[in-house]
Amino acid sequence: MKSALCFAPLLFMSACAAPLLSPTAQVPIEEEIVATFSIVAFDPETEELGIAVQSRVIGAGAIVPWAKAGVGAVATQAAANTSYGPRGLELLERGLTAQETIDVLTRSDPGKARRQLGIVDAKGNPATFTGEGCSDWAGGVARGNFCAQGNILTGPDVVDDMAKAFETTEGDLGNKLIAALEAAQAAGGDRRGRQSAGLLIVKEGAGYGGNDRYRDVRVDEHETPIQELKRIYGMIQGRRRR
Repeated sequence: MKSALCFAPLLFMSACAAPLLSPTAQVPIEEEIVATFSIVAFDPETEELGIAVQSRVIGAGAIVPWAKAGVGAVATQAAANTSYGPRGLELLERGLTAQETIDVLTRSDPGKARRQLGIVDAKGNPATFTGEGCSDWAGGVARGNFCAQGNILTGPDVVDDMAKAFETTEGDLGNKLIAALEAAQAAGGDRRGRQSAGLLIVKEGAGYGGNDRYRDVRVDEHETPIQELKRIYGMIQGRRRR
């Protein structure tokens, strides 16, 4: 069965337009086959929330990751329902846990069998969901302060090694997330190859001009997107230290 990312407009829904228990907004599904792996995490020391992703599709960093400081972080992929991003953050902000948010988002979604989703709330509670219709290999793990998931992978080692690398890597959240992507790729990564990568980290007041987008790095099309992501992130970190 095919999986796809949806390029529907990324619009935040108001509480009035999207009540807490209303059905999840339906979005059209394109039939482009894609593969994606991602990791969503919380750093309890710095209170940073972050997502890192690599995909065999152009511009995955503009589609998969969603986050809000003090609220949570969401990765929506496979046949990605992009409303899961803003809607998930809204539900988290209302006090739902990561697992409760996944339950609400998928409950009334007719396309949930082809969705994959990872969420970490502002307390570090993780949850992951892989629909039974996602293309093999597909699955995820959730433990500690993170969740890791992927679809159309070479096997379960991709997710397992991604999780182990995050847990054993020293340094800041960005370095840990990128190390996790590197380990996933080394284990086989996407069966269809690699094309883009993205890293989003939020922290209250830490971004440019006092916004919460502390790090927002995207590699939209590259032969080795993770290495390019790592290079750019290193440049940003070096500049901030000067």
